[in-house]
Amino acid sequence: MFSGSIVAIVTPFSATNRGGSAKNFGGKNLTMDEKKLRELIEFQIKNGTSGIVPCGTTGESATLNFEEHEKVIEITIEQVRKRVPVIAGTGSNSTEEAIMLTQKAASAGADASLQVSPYYNRPTQKGLYEHFKAIAQSVKIPIILYNIASRTGVNIEPETIAKLAQECSNIVAVKEASGSLDQMSRIKQICPKDFELISGDDGLTLPVLSIGGVGIISVVANIVPADVASLVSAFEKGDLKKAGELHYKLLPLIKAVFLETNPIPIKTAMGLLGMCEPDLRLPMCSMSENNLEKLKSALKDYGLLK
Repeated sequence: MFSGSIVAIVTPFSATNRGGSAKNFGGKNLTMDEKKLRELIEFQIKNGTSGIVPCGTTGESATLNFEEHEKVIEITIEQVRKRVPVIAGTGSNSTEEAIMLTQKAASAGADASLQVSPYYNRPTQKGLYEHFKAIAQSVKIPIILYNIASRTGVNIEPETIAKLAQECSNIVAVKEASGSLDQMSRIKQICPKDFELISGDDGLTLPVLSIGGVGIISVVANIVPADVASLVSAFEKGDLKKAGELHYKLLPLIKAVFLETNPIPIKTAMGLLGMCEPDLRLPMCSMSENNLEKLKSALKDYGLLK
């Protein structure tokens, strides 16, 4: 249902010199740039991307207010025009908020919802089960779980994922960013056969495909969508040589776009490449000079920057 290279798209901002807002960074008020978002979506679709995730971590969902969150999703759905699935990031550490955001995304026409595990409050496995079950029961659209304990503080155990997959018919996949191939293998082993495993780590795309994964929700695809799509496609066609070549070609660039907390490096890279402004909302901030030079070097080595 959801496979291939799926981009976790950035939210582009435009800046005006006004003060007095919590959105400010460097004295600039940052507002969502609708025109640029539409352009980025077209760039992705033209380069073989199989799906768009608005309002994920890469889209700075944590610093979008509810109105902006809904607007980004609505614009994405409108611009995509059903050419690829739109998987709306609508998770929250409040079950009530997650239900509200997910219902609004479903009403707007989203094809699915990406649900990050609750962060900061660190629920038990029972709490995670009850949280995701309540969200799934509130809508009819498919739900993709998002497991990233490094950012949320709690791991969704394979047994919890399996229970949700078995009891909630619209919980259909997991974006796995635990970094553990053992855990991902366990998920494949105990979940229903049609439950989809999607890599949440660009560097593990090929290994995850090799254990039965169906694709990647990618950060680096924001700048090199064709190569990420080609890697998955080559694997699916049985061309392991080409898939391996693309894997090793991408690795240095992937390392560079995670030199600092996502989405700082990827948005900085997009600024350097003239794709959108590099502005981020606090508490995200500009890269250190040392890491910026490393990022520039990786972009040059890849042939993206002169």
